[in-house]
Amino acid sequence: MTETEAYAAYRIAPSQAPSRTLAWNVYGKGVESVGREGRPEWVDIPAPSKDQILVRVDAVGLCFSDVKLIRLGGEHPKLYGRDLATQPTRLGHETAVTVVAVGSELAGSYHPGQRLAIQPDIYSDGRSTAYGYTIPGGLIGYHVLGPEVLAADDGAYVTDVGDRLGYAETALTEPWACVEAAYTQRRRLTPAAGGRAWVVGRPDDDRTYNFGTVLANAREIVMSGLRDDLAAAIRSSAPRAKILVADPAAVTGPFDDIIVLGPRSAALVSRASDALAFRGLLNLVGDEPLDGPVDIDIGRIHYHYTAYVGTRGPDVSASYGEARNRAELRPGGVALFVGAAGPMGQMHLERALKQPNGPAILIAVDLDRDRLALAKSRLDPIAAALGRRLVVTTTAGEEDLAMLVARETKGRGADDVIVTAPTAAAVTQAARVMAGDGMLVLFAGLPVGTRATLDISRVFLHGAQYTGTSGSRIADQALVVAKTLAGQLEPGRAVAAVGGIEAAADGLRALVEGRFAGKIVIFPQLRGLPLTSLEDLAASDPELGAALGPGGTWTSDAEAVVFARYLEPTAIAST
Repeated sequence: MTETEAYAAYRIAPSQAPSRTLAWNVYGKGVESVGREGRPEWVDIPAPSKDQILVRVDAVGLCFSDVKLIRLGGEHPKLYGRDLATQPTRLGHETAVTVVAVGSELAGSYHPGQRLAIQPDIYSDGRSTAYGYTIPGGLIGYHVLGPEVLAADDGAYVTDVGDRLGYAETALTEPWACVEAAYTQRRRLTPAAGGRAWVVGRPDDDRTYNFGTVLANAREIVMSGLRDDLAAAIRSSAPRAKILVADPAAVTGPFDDIIVLGPRSAALVSRASDALAFRGLLNLVGDEPLDGPVDIDIGRIHYHYTAYVGTRGPDVSASYGEARNRAELRPGGVALFVGAAGPMGQMHLERALKQPNGPAILIAVDLDRDRLALAKSRLDPIAAALGRRLVVTTTAGEEDLAMLVARETKGRGADDVIVTAPTAAAVTQAARVMAGDGMLVLFAGLPVGTRATLDISRVFLHGAQYTGTSGSRIADQALVVAKTLAGQLEPGRAVAAVGGIEAAADGLRALVEGRFAGKIVIFPQLRGLPLTSLEDLAASDPELGAALGPGGTWTSDAEAVVFARYLEPTAIAST
């Protein structure tokens, strides 16, 4: 059988699986706890039960989120204190699989040879049970998927990708879905029905406020510092709510909704932000700025979807809704990307460049000169073809960055600021060069408890947005698949290095070290392929070099060559 025939045979629906496969289970903290003595271990492959499917894992993208789990072990929030020594998990949440066998109850939904992308952000009974975290993930040759993935809160957390996408391309639809999700409205922008609310004001505030039906569906309302007429208006607007009156200093959260009338004190707004519940909503109604920037937990914006809205007043309801609070990049605007040379930063840039009616000017900032130069070489042709201005710089100082943004925006400030650099300092510095009505997107996974000072006055005075997302939804991934099939996205462009199943631990170390400017993809069915950059692969293999795309980017043709070279014999024999 020739190499080409072997790869073609692999692509055909497998008729059976081998009895054993290699797996990288996680037994504790540190890369040394991944696998056994630095190597994958052999495990048995079970037959699927009636409500399961057996899948072959074709590709796994490694993600910096994997490093977080390695560092925290069972203390990772999605592992809920699990003892990994006795109940190991497995990394690999960016995964492309092929169905091998189907349980009797699922025969009408899945079939052998069907190719799927897994959506890892799974919820079961409202609890996060993410694939690659709570549910062992894809760094294994074969494994079964059951109701924990196929019948959770949103149904089946898989997307059929057909047979037109490459394996790496399919796996990378997941991080691309996270990028897409960053520009969809994930915050709650209307008052919670049946929620707990806190309304706080100032006795010396002589403004009139119109509450309308904002609090009509609240379960409980705590009032602090309100004039008698405002308190009466709230009681009248929420006749079914339990009403309490408390001193602001004595109030404790969490609250689903907080309304601050006539805010002046940054310290009070900071306290209010800390009192927000998960997906809590803080509404600021005022016409004068606060007495300074506000210290807030920016990790909660990212992971808890806490929202900040506001209006000058007097209509309290004017703060709410998607018309007032945008999530998409401003058409024809100026967008600043901080941490632009990393894999996810490059994805954000590429999306913005290709976005219809997207930003006219894109400023890409990163401290790594070499990685930024590589990103520029990949993205410059796209910018030129689409008539967008791409400004790439290693500017690190705040003064230099401010001068650059002022020059490109004629002093207005950036319409959108996207931060993929995981430091509070990067967030604070970037926010200072944002326009008054700009949008700050927190994409870097700064943990809950990370604090930064932001100019929250902009929210109610000018309509500024502070937003962030974590993970994605099935619809986001389906959109990425559709865009890829339509030629609007090329997820494979993000690939920087590849390796076979034995290379996974080295790939995780490379993530920690920042060894590559793009994504690392592991192919669990390949044996003997060390972690290798595309440049090194091309230099050692002229046929592979010729199969790469413009700028040395990954293609399905290149994938075919690599699979033909390194495909494990048992993977071919089982077809």
